[in-house]
Amino acid sequence: MADFTHRIATEADIPALVALMDRSITGPLAAFLTPDQITASRKLMGIDSQIIADRTYVIVEADGELAGCGGWSGRITEYGGDHTPGRKPAPLTPGVDAARIRAMYTAPGFVRRGVGRLILDLCESAARDAGYDRAELVATMGGEPLYLAAGYREIERFEDDRGGAPVPLVRMGKPLVGRPNEPG
Repeated sequence: MADFTHRIATEADIPALVALMDRSITGPLAAFLTPDQITASRKLMGIDSQIIADRTYVIVEADGELAGCGGWSGRITEYGGDHTPGRKPAPLTPGVDAARIRAMYTAPGFVRRGVGRLILDLCESAARDAGYDRAELVATMGGEPLYLAAGYREIERFEDDRGGAPVPLVRMGKPLVGRPNEPG
């Protein structure tokens, strides 16, 4: 098993992140969606330069290879990339609103090796340190098992058809109590 390192993403990482997101959507996520839903997912998902500018987006590498990425946000936007309609960059209020876990992608060769869990733990810890007491996210069907295993619970299921075909998604939430692997 590779040793993972992590760092905050910068604007210089965007081309590599876009390529990773594309491989993730056409690879692991494709097992859960139809070809039309994959095409629609490309219109709904992708790079969010705001969370990169906010320095809340993490890159995980293994032996110099990009293994995954994901972040958290203190902004209203729940999911989607720069091109997704309906973005709301206004700030959230720590202690009142839930931090948003955002844009998590794992490279196909690193699925089920702890990359997603590492990113999730880093994001939850940073959001907690910023004063948030809970987190919410919008999961794809491919990501839902990870989030359930990490203690997230379903809030609502819905479909987003803004990309053409309806893509199934699930809004999930979790209290941010204690530290990772520590009772709440």
